[in-house]
Amino acid sequence: MEKKYSVAIYPSQDVIDSVKTMKDYLKSKIEWYNSCNSVAHITICEFTIEESEIEKIKLKLVKISDTFTPFQSYLDHFDYYENSGAFFIAPNEGSKINLKQILKKTQETLKALKLKKSDDPHMSIGRKLTPENLKIASQLFTTINLDFLCNNIVLRELDPIKKQFFVIDTFPFGSNPQPELIQGSLF
Repeated sequence: MEKKYSVAIYPSQDVIDSVKTMKDYLKSKIEWYNSCNSVAHITICEFTIEESEIEKIKLKLVKISDTFTPFQSYLDHFDYYENSGAFFIAPNEGSKINLKQILKKTQETLKALKLKKSDDPHMSIGRKLTPENLKIASQLFTTINLDFLCNNIVLRELDPIKKQFFVIDTFPFGSNPQPELIQGSLF
C-alpha cells in the first residue's frame, strides 16, 4: 500500500510549545487554517512510496544523518511567501546556511524518489492563508527569538484520517562527516 512520508527537522520541545501558542493565537483571530494543528518543524522533503520500501529509506537516512554534526539553530524573524500564503519563522543567515546543507544532502540521498522538496528552510505558522489573513498574521507577530539544537532528522508518516504527519523514526546526527569524493582526472 502506498503511503505519504515526510522528512523533517524537529526543534526542541520549548520551540514546539512556543510555535503551538502562536498557531493557537492566530487560530483565535482567523479561525481554522492550513497547518494550524501541525507540530512545528522544518520540512526537508515529502514523498509517496510503497510501505514495503520504507526500511530502505530508513537505512539511507541513518547513513546521511550520521554525517551531520549538531549545531545551534537560531530563528530570528517572521516572513511570508505571498504566492502560497505561507507565514513562517525564518532562521538567521548562519543557521540558514547550515540548515540548507542538511536539506540539500538529505534530498540528494533520496533523489531516486519523486520528492516534493523544500530549498528554503523555514518553520510554518500558517499555509494557504488569504492575503487578508497573511496581513493579520504579520501584524500579530512582529518579533521572534527562538533557538534549538539541531541534532537529528525525523521520518514522518501521514495519517490519512487526521491529515497530519506523525513521527515514525528519529535519526540522530553522528558527527562523522564523510570525505567528499572529488572527481579527478588521470591526465
